[in-house]
Amino acid sequence: MSATYQLALQQLTDSALPTGAFAHSLGFEGYIERGLVGDAVTFSTWLHAFLAQQLTYSDGLAVRFLYEGVDVGLLDSVLSSQLLAREVREVSLKMGGRLLEIGGEVFPSAELDHYRDLVREGDAVGHQPLAFGVIARSLGVPFEEALAAYLFATVTSLTQNAVRAIPLGQNAGQRVLRDAHDAVAAAVEVVAQLCWDDFGAVSPGLEISQMRHERQRARMFMS
Repeated sequence: MSATYQLALQQLTDSALPTGAFAHSLGFEGYIERGLVGDAVTFSTWLHAFLAQQLTYSDGLAVRFLYEGVDVGLLDSVLSSQLLAREVREVSLKMGGRLLEIGGEVFPSAELDHYRDLVREGDAVGHQPLAFGVIARSLGVPFEEALAAYLFATVTSLTQNAVRAIPLGQNAGQRVLRDAHDAVAAAVEVVAQLCWDDFGAVSPGLEISQMRHERQRARMFMS
């Protein structure tokens, strides 16, 4: 059983999964434009802050609450209200929609059908972390493994995008990813200790940068 879900998890988090992650910076492009991110060190600083804030208190907690049995429709609604930056909200829906579509074909389950039905009926919108969580839980992936995989997949896609945007060398990108291992493990531990009142507590600086990106004069990414 372990080998079965491990292979499924690798497919689900592979950078080749066509969800559109390559088209998004989730705010770091704004830091590049302002001259605050320009090499591996400064990008790694931004990445660790993003991981410890938005990925932990928003996406990570959403996955945990889903695993604990909180209604997916409620979580979907709360996530929509928490994602203040329009572009980031749209990213979550676009990537979530693709994940629901792919999951329906490749990893079908009653739980996934329920979430897809909510989206089709207009009772939910389909956020990426929830789509991932529903699929991973239906595959029998333990919570901590699922969350670590989700966080590291996001970190990986952002680093690949930074390699193109800054640009960073490929080896530098790999060093950034290696340095993120402990940060991902720490984020999993933090998520396990948080409560409902922590859900959506994100640094204003990250959100402001994501909002400014909408009006950035020249840009490579959609967010």
